[in-house]
Amino acid sequence: MDLEKRTALKLGALTIGASWALRPEPAEANTPATPFIIKPTYIPIANRNEMFPVRRIYCIGRNYAAHAREMGSDPTREPPFFFQKPTDAIQFVAPGSVTDHPYPSLTKNYHYEVELVAALKSGGKNIPINQALEHVFGYALGLDMTRRDLQRAMGDEKKPWEIGKSFDNSAPIGPLHTVSQLGGHFTKETISLAVNGQQKQRATLAHMIWSVAEQISKLSEANELFPGDIIYSGTPENVGPVVRGDVILCKLERLPDLSIKII
Repeated sequence: MDLEKRTALKLGALTIGASWALRPEPAEANTPATPFIIKPTYIPIANRNEMFPVRRIYCIGRNYAAHAREMGSDPTREPPFFFQKPTDAIQFVAPGSVTDHPYPSLTKNYHYEVELVAALKSGGKNIPINQALEHVFGYALGLDMTRRDLQRAMGDEKKPWEIGKSFDNSAPIGPLHTVSQLGGHFTKETISLAVNGQQKQRATLAHMIWSVAEQISKLSEANELFPGDIIYSGTPENVGPVVRGDVILCKLERLPDLSIKII
């Protein structure tokens, strides 16, 4: 039985859709009274009866040279830069399913970006590169969905472009697989994306300008990292638009496929 089928079977009754990715924790005895409850965000862990709690979502921009060029920057000069998405951007996509993904409001140019996602089990400040991967709990396959017209408009006006990146359901993701389950870290595996069966993106992780270890190290210079942080590690070239009815299929060696339908 292949990894995708085993993962779906292990998740069992939990694979009912994106809504169950948000699940309240049991109240602690010393929890203060609040006027309302904010549900935490979780990502399922494959083959385990546990969920991974998401603290922050970090994303690196323009981390493949060809993609950096198609976005108008020079990858030989630009240091890494990061942005964040809110935790409610998470939309869980169960293996073996095609999950409905709502076309967002305000945009007429909605883009896909397939990415490897690293999830941290520990953190710190100023983490050395040679120790960075020790903090990785596991990996998942994800999408950084983008309202490209809004992102570009804000950029042209020298304004923050969170409206183009940081919105509901903008971070579809599959289940996390631990480093031990995967047999080690990712280095040069092939990552790809197709729309309606036509391949659009394809590269190897070796094409990343900044490796996962370097990203963790650089991020920890600016922010203290903590367990529960996840990092979307950048996308290859040939990002492009989708419309309602399109089906996106993402692949990465050693992880189950991820597929969504734009509705």
